[in-house]
Amino acid sequence: MAVGIKIVKPSHESSDEDDIPLSQRNLIKKPANHDSSDDEDDVPLSQKVERKKRVVEVKAEQVSSEEDNVPLAKRNLDKDRKSKVPAIAKAIKREIKSDSEDEIPLAQKKKALKKTKSEPMDVDKPSRKRQADTKATPAKPGKKVKKDADDPNFYKWWEEEQNTEIESDDSVKWTTLQHNGVMFPSEYVPHGVKMKYDGQPITLSPEAEEVASFFAALLETEHGQNPVFQKNFFNDWQEVLKQDPSNPKIKEFSKCDFRPIWSKFEHDKENKKAMTKDEKLRAKEEKLKSEEPYLYALVDGRKEKVGNFRIEPPGLFRGRGSHPKTGKLKRRVQPEQVTLNLGVDAKIPEPPKGHKWASVVHDQTATWLATWKENVNGSIKYVFLAATSTWKGQSDMQKFEKARELKKHVVRIRNDYNRDLKDKLSEVRQRATAMYLIDRLALRAGNEKGEDEADTVGCCSLRYEHITLEPNYTLHFDFLGKDSIRYENSVEVEPQVYKNIKIFKKQVGEGQMIFDRLTTTGLNKHLNSYMKGLSAKVFRTYNASITFQQQVDELTKPNDTVADKLLSYNRANRQVAVLCNHQKSASKTHEQMISKIGDRIKAFKYQRMKLRKQLYALDPKQKKKGEFAEPESDLEDEWIVEHEANLVEKEKEKIKSRFEKQNDKLIEEKQPRMPQSELKEKLKAADELHDRLKKERKLDKIEPKGNMTVEKLANAIRKIDERIAATKNQATDKEENKEIALGTSKLNYIDPRITVAWCRKHDVPQEKVFSKTLLEKFRWAQTIPDDWKF
Repeated sequence: MAVGIKIVKPSHESSDEDDIPLSQRNLIKKPANHDSSDDEDDVPLSQKVERKKRVVEVKAEQVSSEEDNVPLAKRNLDKDRKSKVPAIAKAIKREIKSDSEDEIPLAQKKKALKKTKSEPMDVDKPSRKRQADTKATPAKPGKKVKKDADDPNFYKWWEEEQNTEIESDDSVKWTTLQHNGVMFPSEYVPHGVKMKYDGQPITLSPEAEEVASFFAALLETEHGQNPVFQKNFFNDWQEVLKQDPSNPKIKEFSKCDFRPIWSKFEHDKENKKAMTKDEKLRAKEEKLKSEEPYLYALVDGRKEKVGNFRIEPPGLFRGRGSHPKTGKLKRRVQPEQVTLNLGVDAKIPEPPKGHKWASVVHDQTATWLATWKENVNGSIKYVFLAATSTWKGQSDMQKFEKARELKKHVVRIRNDYNRDLKDKLSEVRQRATAMYLIDRLALRAGNEKGEDEADTVGCCSLRYEHITLEPNYTLHFDFLGKDSIRYENSVEVEPQVYKNIKIFKKQVGEGQMIFDRLTTTGLNKHLNSYMKGLSAKVFRTYNASITFQQQVDELTKPNDTVADKLLSYNRANRQVAVLCNHQKSASKTHEQMISKIGDRIKAFKYQRMKLRKQLYALDPKQKKKGEFAEPESDLEDEWIVEHEANLVEKEKEKIKSRFEKQNDKLIEEKQPRMPQSELKEKLKAADELHDRLKKERKLDKIEPKGNMTVEKLANAIRKIDERIAATKNQATDKEENKEIALGTSKLNYIDPRITVAWCRKHDVPQEKVFSKTLLEKFRWAQTIPDDWKF
């Protein structure tokens, strides 16, 4: 079946990862219910609730057809992508054979913990001294905490004894918990710059000036030009204006001129750019010093890094995509809105002067450190430990192990939903059709949205207008998915699926949900009957990881260069990103960036041309035969002249820079500066370079410098060839990925152990594919054997 991916609307690739609680108790107000399948993988370990064990087991002799083992629809990438990657279907038409050791999900074994008194964090000492003074206590009574050679305080939780059961939501997560609360943004300092209304400067109260400044800062952005953004801002701003009688009456947005404030901000930006290196360093040190008390928490004696410890500053809500509340005022969060979670004996952090905390709780079943409610959407915000923490690492491992466990059940699930596609009950038939789409197209399950939320949908909430019936059993999907990213895709489906969609559309009519008898809760409950903890989201993770494993194995060739292997890795990653509909807008500077890469390739070819001419001087036979006989055909004379002029100019800049540094050193040593005449003498070297390059441009042979030999020159040319090939791959990679976001799938959907095993097998440094942040986040993935497979 063919798939057409049409990039329609840019959006952020990031997902909400910090707002999902690990447990929700009656001690604080619970957030609104939401479907776990629609979240972006921050579901903590504690939310994987114990459910009733299913009785029916998959029979060992159960066999499925080749089609049943295809985790995704047979489909090709859009021809416009011009990708060399084979169709997804080709890579995934294989039987899924699971070794018994790969089918057991890991979970951190928990035991009853005895309460021990926690010591207050010593915030008066620098972090390094505190770290040295801290004596880490065992995470669990009777167990030895695993240490790391580079970081003696790092807890290697994955080396502890594991079991196969996922803990219930109300299990104890910690015995002692100490932290320093949250960091509030600075109070607003009025700048006094007057905006204009109806052409006249006006004076605003500090509160009104602050909100006006929020809009002025976005004046030249897409948000500032958005009519919905403008309307929502203006309505909220008027409410602020009314709070102080001294504010002028402002009735029409069109008469407002925020440009004077915008100009002030632009001037501030220029001043910031003009700061000296020392000034920037001092500002950075001050920032780090202010953040230091909030960076770490002590959990059962372990020092764990805190994630989002900063309270979001006030501003104008932007939202993702076409959010109806974009532009509304996000009010300043006060300590009276913040609830802290601490150990019973932990020292309660001091709130800002003149304020108090909403409350302090001691919920040992929860892993959030602080929580509050924001005013725009009424959602609950949480402070968690960082992505590198024990709790988050355990949650990630459990998530991917759960996806691997699905391999044991996917055959029976597919057999069942294919059978149920013809069931007499409409409810069963709708469920089977939705499961087919979720499995084959990696759609999210979807939730119903309120009137004041963006009109985004998932599989279960698709409406009549979102699917169009086309010839040859093809369904055309067109809807806004998570984060308002448009999903537009034409897919050839099974005849029975096509028939079902046709019937459902006829039954419900225009504007109505196609699966009117199906809910995400009911769907996930049915999936849970096959496997504990199974949801639509697990299918998405499974299909992403199994597709990546198969694609990266097929595309990577043992004899490829590292650059070629990285290109294959990114192409496999792109297959998953396309599958999961992870899009981004092409960068405004994309064409300029590609042009610069092209110039860099030409610069390498220029170096190679110079080396070849030196080689010809030592061995004239190389000009007519051998691997170095082919000239650089795409180096135009005009480009060479321009390039050499740039080389001379760069040489002049280097000479001037060295001259200034030498003078600075002389001044420090209290010696007189060198005269400008000496600089002019030094700059003659650049003039000599200009004359030499101009002379060499007309020569077929160039006398080599120093002790260069034929072998040394040949090796140098080969290295240049490798750099040219690597840079060409970089250009290809950037062009193919200009509208596809690879980061989200790598962060949330692809099992990191696949990448670790691939890097080991093909001798690729992990730093080439994992950022420093991901290397720290996925340290637990390093313990696998070299032949590990998803």
